[in-house]
Amino acid sequence: MVELIGKVSKGSKMDQIYIPKNRESIPVGSYVVVKPLTTEKQEIKPYFYNVTIEPIKVEIIKNIMQTIDKNTDNENIIITGSFLERGFQFNDIDILIIGGKIKEEILENYLGIRVHIISITNNALIKGLETDPLYNLMLSRCVSKKRVIYNIKRKISYKLLDLHLLKSKIDNFESLKGKEKYEIIRNIIAIKTFITKKEVSRAKVDSEINKLFGLEEIKENLIDKNEFNKKYKKIYNETEKLIMEGIKNESK
Repeated sequence: MVELIGKVSKGSKMDQIYIPKNRESIPVGSYVVVKPLTTEKQEIKPYFYNVTIEPIKVEIIKNIMQTIDKNTDNENIIITGSFLERGFQFNDIDILIIGGKIKEEILENYLGIRVHIISITNNALIKGLETDPLYNLMLSRCVSKKRVIYNIKRKISYKLLDLHLLKSKIDNFESLKGKEKYEIIRNIIAIKTFITKKEVSRAKVDSEINKLFGLEEIKENLIDKNEFNKKYKKIYNETEKLIMEGIKNESK
């Protein structure tokens, strides 16, 4: 069976494919099947945003992206979360798949590592970046398959932020691990930073946490309870007041 390779060209009404006029078969009027010429995929070269990690983690990220590409169409793949911190102390790998879906089991069976996948459209991601400080935190430090370029105008939804603030209400300080305390504090600092229209990034939020509580003291669960409660209650009340004033003004 003769196979010919042609290139799709743009036409005025219909696109067309040109093949050699002098050919041994496929006469004019023949019906043919047109399909893309399969070529070996180029190696994925991820884009790194405020991230420096070990080479082994870079290889894991490439494998994740290649596996997702093989199993689903997508617009972009973004890796974020604790996996991007130096070292190998992480619970799972946080993955945003833009415009595509894949079962977590496929990646977990292939990698032997737990993953947490968020499948989201590009429009939903833009909306999240406009209204949600947690999305800003995620993308301030990430690795992506394609460039991440978003020109975002912040839109503060005080009712949404009020729901987020509930996640930072502490009733059982003693039972929380250092990582859990850190995440609760990071959440509230990100909310307050977002409301006051400052840059919401992992570096900025961690810097503020370090200034208020001591970053390593929190993560290592070494902070004094009384000292922590005094400072935390102050920042919680300040943030709650900003949100309540915002909700009140929105209802006018």
